[in-house]
Amino acid sequence: MTGLVQAFGSGAMTNSIADIPQARAILAIGTNTTEQHPVLSLQIKKAVRQHGAQLIVADPRRIELADFATLYLRVRPGTNPALLNGLAHVILAENLHDQAFIEARTENFDAWRAIVDKYPPERVSRITGVPADDIIRAARLYAENKPAAIFYAMGITQHVDGHQNVLTVANLALLTGNPGVPGGGVNPLRGQNNVQGSCDVGGLPNVYPGYQRVNDEAVRAKFAAFHGVEQPPPRPGLTLSEMLPAAKRGDVRAMLIMGENPVMSDPNSAHVRECLAALSFLVVQDIFLNETAEYADVVLPAAAYAEKDGTFTNTERRVQRVRQAFAPPGDARPDWQITRDLARRMGAPGWDYADPASILAEIAALTPIYGGITFDRLDGDGLQWPCPDAAHPGTPILHTMAFPRGRGLFSPVQHQPPPELPDDEYPFILTTGRVLQHWHTRTMTGRVGGLEFLAPDERVEVHTQDAARLGIADGDWIRVTSRRGSVTARARVFNRPQRGVIFMTFHYAEALANELTLNVFDPVSKIPELKVCAVRVERVPAPEGVSLES
Repeated sequence: MTGLVQAFGSGAMTNSIADIPQARAILAIGTNTTEQHPVLSLQIKKAVRQHGAQLIVADPRRIELADFATLYLRVRPGTNPALLNGLAHVILAENLHDQAFIEARTENFDAWRAIVDKYPPERVSRITGVPADDIIRAARLYAENKPAAIFYAMGITQHVDGHQNVLTVANLALLTGNPGVPGGGVNPLRGQNNVQGSCDVGGLPNVYPGYQRVNDEAVRAKFAAFHGVEQPPPRPGLTLSEMLPAAKRGDVRAMLIMGENPVMSDPNSAHVRECLAALSFLVVQDIFLNETAEYADVVLPAAAYAEKDGTFTNTERRVQRVRQAFAPPGDARPDWQITRDLARRMGAPGWDYADPASILAEIAALTPIYGGITFDRLDGDGLQWPCPDAAHPGTPILHTMAFPRGRGLFSPVQHQPPPELPDDEYPFILTTGRVLQHWHTRTMTGRVGGLEFLAPDERVEVHTQDAARLGIADGDWIRVTSRRGSVTARARVFNRPQRGVIFMTFHYAEALANELTLNVFDPVSKIPELKVCAVRVERVPAPEGVSLES
């Protein structure tokens, strides 16, 4: 979000899922789309198979989407900015850029070009491991087939330079004039069904709903007047990655954690546990008990999505109705009711919401991009923001005529190595992600028998040649160790990862990749480095009582 706000003035998917088949070229980088966004991936496959789109996939692992690609780029983890700068270098050198768009709608081009000129394909190949000829071919495929869309996910963002990575993505789109056209744009794929919505309505520490900044005097005055309270301070709050160390220092004494399991999902799990244990008071609000709830003083049982009314805002900015299908079990209640009653007991004025419709009405009254969105307009397919008034049909494509910040901003970005690279003691790179069968920390999917049957335990992906050198066979037990911890799990030996790189998920508490990962954060977005850390791998005997066949 921070990168797209800097480049365009808006941090969201620019285009719609429905116009993906109109793309003539697609660059999918840092996104395992078929496993993590399987419904959306069908549109990418449709663009390729039925409409002849040129698909370029850039990822350290040969993911399933690569089987549909015109060109697969096996990029080293942590080198995306160099790769994207290299593509831009070729496009400029071969005069494939959109000069008219650059002159009419962008700024800071010359300063940016001075940096990109330092990334010829030969240098980029040495940094990324991608052959120079493939870099040249990828640049031509993307630039010569317009409209061209870029899709990315956490393989781009979950780095210590995630903000910079997103800027390089935006730079490439600006260079080729692809924002604001059907089948084009820059499309971050949200990892959960309401991540976009939670950000839209203020689930960030530096903005109120609608990305209205807390340091804007007029914005603070508007919200204070509406709620009948004194103006809050202009300083931003803390991100999760800042809250946890603050808890350990004693600067944060209490937390309410809703629908989150940071003991498993945040890096360096031992550090997370220390931080939570240092709190004076912890409340966990969730639909199931999870590993974080073990540290809670109070657990508030929440209703699941099918047990309440409300709205979700999905990855394409589409606001849709959710309707209650079942009664919540036991004492479980919808999150909005729990939050409303907590606020009342803490003395907050107002907070007299009767239902989700009244909450959405308040959002519309205070949030320009949601100004025309009401429950009675969301039947059918819903509405895409910005939707400023009741007569507005919604906005399928952003930036068609102008960017919210005025002109699109080219941002010079230099490649910087990841903060922890392999050495003699820890010779492998660990990169993390998810698999198709499970979601996040398995709080929900781990309770589904069919999914557990398909993916019952952690399997550490190891390249065939690395496994042969270490004497590891498929199914062997191995120990993976970093400077922060050690976990034991089964090996899966095949050629999906690249040599020198292993892959793990953070689905399984008994073999948790985040025991190993690095709690270093992007200085702008505060997102953790979850895609690159140094580890060693060794074969170990099966745990006592466990056979190789079990």
